[in-house]
Amino acid sequence: MVVSRRLLYRLQWKRLRWKQLNANPGVMLPLKEKDKPIVQKLLSAGCCARCVLRFCCVSVQAAYRQPQQDTLEELRAFISDAEDSKSKDSTAAESTEGKDNDAALSEPPSKRVKLEPSGTDPPSEEAAAGPAGPAAGPADADAAVKLEDGEPCVCVVCLGILQDLCGPTPAVKIAEKVKAEKYEFDTLVLSVSLPAQLCVREHSCWLHVKKEMREKSMAVDKDDIIQVKEAFKWVMQGLVAKELGGVAVVTRSPFEVGVGFTHPETDADCHFLASTCADCFKPTKNKQSVFTRMAVVKALEKISDAKFLKHYASPPAQPTSSCSPQDVQCLHASVFVAGRYNKFCRSLPQTPWVIDGERRMESSVEELIAAPLLSSFRADEFNFSSSGREDVDVRTLGNGRPFAMELLNPHRSRLSRVEMKQLQETINESSDKIRVRDLQIVSREAMSRMKEGEEEKTKTYTALVWTQKPIQSEDIAFIDHIKDLTLDQKTPLRVLHRRALAVRQRVVHSMNTRFLDSHHFYLGLKTQAGTYIKEFVHGDFGRTKPNLCVLLKTDTDILELDVESVDVDWPPSIQE
Repeated sequence: MVVSRRLLYRLQWKRLRWKQLNANPGVMLPLKEKDKPIVQKLLSAGCCARCVLRFCCVSVQAAYRQPQQDTLEELRAFISDAEDSKSKDSTAAESTEGKDNDAALSEPPSKRVKLEPSGTDPPSEEAAAGPAGPAAGPADADAAVKLEDGEPCVCVVCLGILQDLCGPTPAVKIAEKVKAEKYEFDTLVLSVSLPAQLCVREHSCWLHVKKEMREKSMAVDKDDIIQVKEAFKWVMQGLVAKELGGVAVVTRSPFEVGVGFTHPETDADCHFLASTCADCFKPTKNKQSVFTRMAVVKALEKISDAKFLKHYASPPAQPTSSCSPQDVQCLHASVFVAGRYNKFCRSLPQTPWVIDGERRMESSVEELIAAPLLSSFRADEFNFSSSGREDVDVRTLGNGRPFAMELLNPHRSRLSRVEMKQLQETINESSDKIRVRDLQIVSREAMSRMKEGEEEKTKTYTALVWTQKPIQSEDIAFIDHIKDLTLDQKTPLRVLHRRALAVRQRVVHSMNTRFLDSHHFYLGLKTQAGTYIKEFVHGDFGRTKPNLCVLLKTDTDILELDVESVDVDWPPSIQE
């Protein structure tokens, strides 16, 4: 007796369901009667099984995790069973229907899906599992549907991402890359970057089934379709987690593993949108292409169905190749380390001093601090910030100046209190030019406290002043009684190359003097943060008013300057 194709599907389906229910009785495709013509239309258009589930708005994650070929066979049997119920013919009658009934199964594309050979014997376990072999690509061998000529059938919507690029083998490759990078982490988030043309192809396929959905009174919005990213993550997260020893894959984590895909063959799919929705595609300096995913999505929201179908086929054309996976990118969120530093040297800049491409000093405060931090946290780079800055010839004494270091992409993100203390000692032993204290890991949010109201804080200085005219101690005594002196400071000439020209008001809250000799005295100042002390002393050609030259009625200059305190109560002090 010759077994018809439809009967063969039913036998395969029953065998497959028996296997599935024994292996995982919770996995069932939640499809309804009205889904059947949609499933048939999608399969005929060249959609893979997981994309069919997406368009049917199946949100049961387990349905995506079962082997792609098993899902495909179940979908075939699902629509085949519908035809059987409709005809109400007996199994014996079906065997004589021949080619006419074969054509009634679907309206296949130019390259039809290869079916199992008909025969008198029931299909074997291997046959029920579907075709597989080397043609399926480097990933799961059972993931690709094979065509009659032996070529892999690449999904017209996801371009193979939910087929051979989504399974145990790709998960192993991702895990191997993560392990090779030697990050320390407790959780990770899996991010996916997809080609923008997937949006166009999905829109095309949506229009292909839209009419059918409307006729079946299916109140489905395009936004209800499960996104390729979501389906990919549902399959891959558990597999990657397993390969990494059970680490939790969550929706938010400081450690991100990025997986990206490209598909050069279909790059031109988006190009027609540039002429139909030109305002959505504007060149930017940082983007290699104007056809970003966001721009394409915006254009698809604006374009009418009629105009879209005028320029693009529905359903999409069959691709000849799957997407190409890009290198897996691992990235850990920044770690922020804060503390206070003292600078004891008058020939050490706070940051590298480079003029016209030439380095003027061999080191800097930030580099002396950063080198041990980068090594301990195994970070790629750093960003340094501080509560104000001192000139290269100015010392910072007292409790020091608050600073923070952002460590970019650290491979190690946690150090114990003992390890942080050892790291602080390492920095202090590396140079006698600086010293750090209160070294600690802080949050990104805590960083803002260093800058909050910075100009409302006060700073204390000691300056060694020279006077042109000889002076006595009584000549400078009146300075001790000056309180809250308001200065108008035009941007100093020495910083005009990096700061905008403006007149800034600053307050000198108090001053005190200590006579040294007839041409020198020490001047102590407590000022509003942001006050230019050097310019207050020498006047900067009258750009700071009033200034010490005016107050003493003689030319004055500053010979040495020390920062005695920076009154910012951050970071918290640590008991030694």
